[in-house]
Amino acid sequence: MPNFLSKLLSMGSDRELKEYERITAQVNELEPRFQAMSDEELSGMTAVFRERYAGGETLDELLPEAFAAVREASRRTTGLRHFDVQIIGGIALHRGTIAEMKTGEGKTLVSTLAGYLNAIPGEGVHIVTVNDYLAKRDSEWMGRIYRFLGMTVGLIQNGMRLPLKKPAYEADVTYGTNSEFGFDYLRDNMVTRPNMRVQRGHHYAIVDEADSILIDEARTPLIISGAGTKSASTYKDFARAVRGLTPDVDFEMDEAKHTIAATDEGLKKIEAALGKDIYGDASGQLVNHLQQALKAEYMFHIDQQYVKVDGEIKIVDEFTGRIMEGRRYSEGLHQAIEAKEGVAIREENQTLATITLQNYFLMYDKLSGMTGTAMTEDAEFREVYHIPVQVIPPNKPVIRVDHDDLVYRTVDAKFKAVADDVAERHAKGQPCLVGTVSIENSERLSRILDKRGIKHNVLNAKFHEREAQIVAQAGREGAVTIATNMAGRGTDILLGGNPDLIAEDYLREDGIDPSEATPEQRAAARARAKEVCDVEKERVKAAGGLCVIGTERHESRRIDNQLRGRSGRQGDPGETQFYLSLEDDLMRLFGGDRMDKIAALMQRYQMPDDMPIQAKLVTKAVESAQRKVEEVNFAMRKNVLDYDNVMNTQRQVIYEERNKILDGKDLMARVGEVTLETVQREVSEYCPEGKKHPEWDLHGLTRWLEDLTGRKDVPQIEEGVSESDVIETVNAYVERCFTEKAERIGAEPMHALAAQVMLRVIDTRWMAYLQEMDYLKTGIGLRGFGQRDPLVEYKSEAYAAFSMLVSTMYEDFLRIILRIELAPQPTAQKASVETEPEELRGAQYSGPAEVDGDQGGRGVVARARAAVPGGASPQGANPGAGKPQTYRKSEDPDPYVGVGRNDPCPCGSGKKFKNCHGRNR
Repeated sequence: MPNFLSKLLSMGSDRELKEYERITAQVNELEPRFQAMSDEELSGMTAVFRERYAGGETLDELLPEAFAAVREASRRTTGLRHFDVQIIGGIALHRGTIAEMKTGEGKTLVSTLAGYLNAIPGEGVHIVTVNDYLAKRDSEWMGRIYRFLGMTVGLIQNGMRLPLKKPAYEADVTYGTNSEFGFDYLRDNMVTRPNMRVQRGHHYAIVDEADSILIDEARTPLIISGAGTKSASTYKDFARAVRGLTPDVDFEMDEAKHTIAATDEGLKKIEAALGKDIYGDASGQLVNHLQQALKAEYMFHIDQQYVKVDGEIKIVDEFTGRIMEGRRYSEGLHQAIEAKEGVAIREENQTLATITLQNYFLMYDKLSGMTGTAMTEDAEFREVYHIPVQVIPPNKPVIRVDHDDLVYRTVDAKFKAVADDVAERHAKGQPCLVGTVSIENSERLSRILDKRGIKHNVLNAKFHEREAQIVAQAGREGAVTIATNMAGRGTDILLGGNPDLIAEDYLREDGIDPSEATPEQRAAARARAKEVCDVEKERVKAAGGLCVIGTERHESRRIDNQLRGRSGRQGDPGETQFYLSLEDDLMRLFGGDRMDKIAALMQRYQMPDDMPIQAKLVTKAVESAQRKVEEVNFAMRKNVLDYDNVMNTQRQVIYEERNKILDGKDLMARVGEVTLETVQREVSEYCPEGKKHPEWDLHGLTRWLEDLTGRKDVPQIEEGVSESDVIETVNAYVERCFTEKAERIGAEPMHALAAQVMLRVIDTRWMAYLQEMDYLKTGIGLRGFGQRDPLVEYKSEAYAAFSMLVSTMYEDFLRIILRIELAPQPTAQKASVETEPEELRGAQYSGPAEVDGDQGGRGVVARARAAVPGGASPQGANPGAGKPQTYRKSEDPDPYVGVGRNDPCPCGSGKKFKNCHGRNR
């Protein structure tokens, strides 16, 4: 169905292609005019274009001249002149489509056309690559064109410091990876000062290898996490409580389905041991603790599923029996096992900010991309990103020969056949690129070739410069390169080798560092290298060009097409051949009836293992299996997006509010309105309308007011008054408290204090909300058993939780601002609060230091601090947190001196001192 839909939707693409060809003809007509310009005149065109754009001309009107300028600038700086099909590709990118261009058609150069044109408005263009190496390479290589034309080029790299990121984003064109752009967006919405933001909006993005970034990587959302706020003691308590239970009496377990649940009788025992009502916990976290503790105690056993090494719990791979270093069970299971075994419990991480790649890229005003293989995913690009795929014709016709698949009965026979084929081609000087689906298979084939004495390179997808150099030389005479399917993407394989890289090797052989070589030395080395490459190229062409061998069909047809596309670039000769076996995962798991028929056929005719079968039935079975997997993967990506879409609007609301505060929104002007809303909500709870005065909870209202203001002089409510009178009295009292606080602190510090406190409250409540949504998402699928749609349930619960967040956020703001005091800050501690405004240094909060999620957000400023760029503390950590703090009431220097750790806390919370105000002492 998606294929039919794609064909239907793509019917107009030929008409568009004709329009693109007409515009390309205009660019060609302008070429002599731009060739006649001096360097100064050509580089001065950017200022001319910007002036014309400011005067009302559109980018479409400027396009022919802008593209002609880029083509000429490229010829002068890089020696590369854009082909006509590259101009067509540039137009497709500018129009906001995915340009499908074959491997070797020069996609990197195409991006400069649309990049330059869309940078004219001065709002910034982001060029997104799959790894840091390609971002750096392209920013330097293509950056020459932009700089020649008077534009600035920025580069974002993993681990780059904040002061370097800001100018990179302020550049006209910025290169970086998808994850860095996404994480910087999230970090920008966690900062506590406006000058710590680095991005300046989302105007236009060109995504290189669009299928990899927008499809393959979109299954996993971007998540920034920090240390969780859960106490290890909870895990220990549950580990003790579930010990010694009787199977089938206290709990029921199904080992095959990997499920376990406490019976009513068992639940009573566990709750008695804990002293807690597990299912009465509104957050649902205790239920999760119970589940994980039962699993850890009765389903996971030492030296089977895990081992204890040097006081650490390590997972054992059930398939290989190897220890899986660095891996941890999720959802608190690993901590539950640590508690069971009595080792140190490593806190689980808490989500601080998250976004899917889909929703990040949908923020751009205009989005485009380029790749060698996108048509098979056309329906998904349209449905998710609202952008079509435009196939760009190749510069020269493809003359590559794609052989039919060869299917063997066993994996061993298949690999033997691959090795035989490689040996034969290697002997006649034909270069081979062998694609595998896993590192394990790469190593297996490598061992076979070693035994036969065939020299080869093995690559897996670690993306670094050396790997790209090896891939670039994979077209040399007799070269054999084994690579996982994604390895070395973005690097062109030239028949006979890449003269630029060989020239660098020659310089090194002569003892010259390539980066320090003189232009004469570089030119001489390149001339020598080109001579060698030209001779090799002719010999390689005569041997049949690059042969791409696939050792297995990938789950996605697109990945197979990528591998195929490495051969036959720019009209070169080439061959491709896939070797399969009936034991391959794809065939075994998704092959279905057709695969059973093929196996029966081979069995009936007693075909020897080393005899392959080539038939249409096989090809159809493989394609059918691939379509099944593609559908499953699409459903997974759609599911991730559906759930993130629920939160996307909420995230935008929260981030927009944060940015308004950072940009100077006057919170003081809203205090009266906020106070009235808060008072109305609380009074209606304690003194509900329709109930008589004796039924009102006036004691509860008084306690709430004392808790809110930190004062004891709260007004007494007289008998016979109405609810509106109570609201008026309480509101007047809270406003008086606020006015007195503002007068005591001063106008300017109060403004700064209000902004910082509101940011803290927003961040803490938002993180608590994210955590709640994580727990909800984990178990929401079970509601399907009750004939309820989990997504609809998730939406309604997320809406209710977010409404609660918004309605109680300002109450937290009032509580903190009314109770916080500015105190002199000891000199020794100043270094750790350098991200705070000067007015707030030494602010101390005098309220309860509670951190549990069930406190209605009260006392939020005492949360643990997490690492955030620049030392900011988004969770609402107390200013200067990260070191022990003294939380004190403003009128008392220190009421906690001499209080024992196990004594009740003097604040009246009912907790032990060590779990309350003594926590950080």
